[in-house]
Amino acid sequence: MVSRRSILKRAAVVVCAPMINRGRFSLFAQSETEYSARTIDLVGSATVIDMLGLLTLNYRKMSAWQTEPGRFLPSDFHRLRDSGITVFHPAVGYVAGDIYAESLRDIVGWNAFINAHPEQFQRVECVSDFERIKSLGKIGILIGQQNSEHFRTVEDVDRFYLLGQRVSQLTYRCNRIGGGSTGPGDPGLSAYGVQIIERMNEVGMAVDISHCSDRTTMNAIEASRKPILVTHSNCRALTPGSARCKTDEAIKQMAAKGGVMGITMVRTFVGAGQQVTIERVLDHIDHLAKLVGVEHVGVGSDVDLNGRETRAQSTKRFDLDGINYARKIYDLTEGLVKRNYSSPDIELILGGNFERALSETWIS
Repeated sequence: MVSRRSILKRAAVVVCAPMINRGRFSLFAQSETEYSARTIDLVGSATVIDMLGLLTLNYRKMSAWQTEPGRFLPSDFHRLRDSGITVFHPAVGYVAGDIYAESLRDIVGWNAFINAHPEQFQRVECVSDFERIKSLGKIGILIGQQNSEHFRTVEDVDRFYLLGQRVSQLTYRCNRIGGGSTGPGDPGLSAYGVQIIERMNEVGMAVDISHCSDRTTMNAIEASRKPILVTHSNCRALTPGSARCKTDEAIKQMAAKGGVMGITMVRTFVGAGQQVTIERVLDHIDHLAKLVGVEHVGVGSDVDLNGRETRAQSTKRFDLDGINYARKIYDLTEGLVKRNYSSPDIELILGGNFERALSETWIS
């Protein structure tokens, strides 16, 4: 089990090394952006966990990678590794058709992809895997789903756990378990939903409430004996009217259970206006840290290394201004440094907090 004290002790070893800004360095080709030595050191030493981190939003490409391993090139791996992210949680939510079959196909596909590239990737199954993946220079894949409707029965929780699933978001929209943030009404957590949470607690599968409605969010926190995760959301206090963002009340209850909230970089949930930059993302981190403590802050970017905007979507903005998502972790870390977060606290935000919460959850 990983405690906050052990994470801070590990981080302190890094802090003892010279961490002053010894200069500024450009890490990425064809980019004039420079980062402080402290930022580079922090990203290099931390186990960075993106709790809604997508290898690609091009799902045709992802399908090809899974079914034809040779289509995944060394350059693809190097680009992912150069992002600074150690562990990706690339969960998607199936909401139509045979959701059980689609979720099963997705997880089988991830297992095939990982097995085809054992020198580059490793499935994250237990807490010790985090340190192992970091030390070996691999990329970790944390298998999850964004809609637990694939749990047709309580026993399906066990079946999917054995396949490698370690995180499951209860609802994407309204389902048998409870309400979704965009669904009609707010029915709250059902009796069946309570049973699902109980079984997830028993086997050691983390409960994610990112897309849950307000009432289902509060019910789920109360029902769980283990820490509750909000893998990708933001603070409603800074984005009034956004049902996908969490209220201060919900954040406080989540933190009281030892949970962690991953701050997203999707423009819609960061803020409104002509200019929405990484600074607004940092504002959400500041709010969360002041409200419940830095021990409950994490990263859940909900975007790949290219961003969400395409020419076909040019009328709607999804991406932040002035950001290259391939270096989002470096930009975020540089911002935390400039806002005077300590090095141990930055390492907690980058991954230490989620590592601690998962360690407490995965003990069945």
